[in-house]
Amino acid sequence: MKDIREWDKFLIPYEQAVEELKVKFKSLRKGFDDLGEYSPVEFVTGRVKKVSSILAKSRLLGLEYDEISEKMEDIAGIRIMCQLLGDIYHVVELLRERDGKDFTILYEKDYIRDKKESGYRSYHLVIKYPVHCAAGYREVLAEIQIRTLAMNFWAIIEHSLNYKFKDQVPERVQQRLQSAAASVWSLDLEMQELKEEIKSAQKLFKQNAMAVHSINSQLQLLSDIGENDLATRFQSRLDAILDFSSSESLEELYKQINEYLGEES
Repeated sequence: MKDIREWDKFLIPYEQAVEELKVKFKSLRKGFDDLGEYSPVEFVTGRVKKVSSILAKSRLLGLEYDEISEKMEDIAGIRIMCQLLGDIYHVVELLRERDGKDFTILYEKDYIRDKKESGYRSYHLVIKYPVHCAAGYREVLAEIQIRTLAMNFWAIIEHSLNYKFKDQVPERVQQRLQSAAASVWSLDLEMQELKEEIKSAQKLFKQNAMAVHSINSQLQLLSDIGENDLATRFQSRLDAILDFSSSESLEELYKQINEYLGEES
């Protein structure tokens, strides 16, 4: 039995791998946002398996301590959430483009097209990730799960119930979970059908939010140069058109304030 200090040392490269991978995958979303484009990545989370969970799984798999790092694939776990079903496969392609550069993809499991009996759906990739840490160079295994927000909600509930019933979920509960999984799948399919409308609406919202931010900056400049009454009048006009249904009025207001500020400078 290893003591806690040995386990702390053992987990260092996994903790570093999770933090680095989170930064890399979050940068995917930022890149799309910076371009003003729809991002297939909604958000990213990560975790390192607890020692108690590692021990329980190693006993289940019959692994010795020295085998854990080579044979346990999910000590480091990354979860990428998407809004739409099609986004999952877009993200998979983006990760494949990094294969051999940032990490090595060992294999993939598509539990979306081939769901588990429980109703679980998600796309899994097992990767080998290089880490340069204080203890030296290491390559650690990590599991990446890609799923929709709806799939993730269902999976969290299923995990909680499995924990409560110690993986012996009663038949009646299993049936209701499977029914809920079917509803989640139906929802994801319906949202995928609405993808163009969803993308268009979210793009308009982002554009208008950026325009409002720019206008507010201009209004602050007006106040700074002593044009408080004018800033108040422009603020009233902004309040009157702030319904986010169109960007034309916001663009016109921005242009008028900018022209005034140009004359003042």
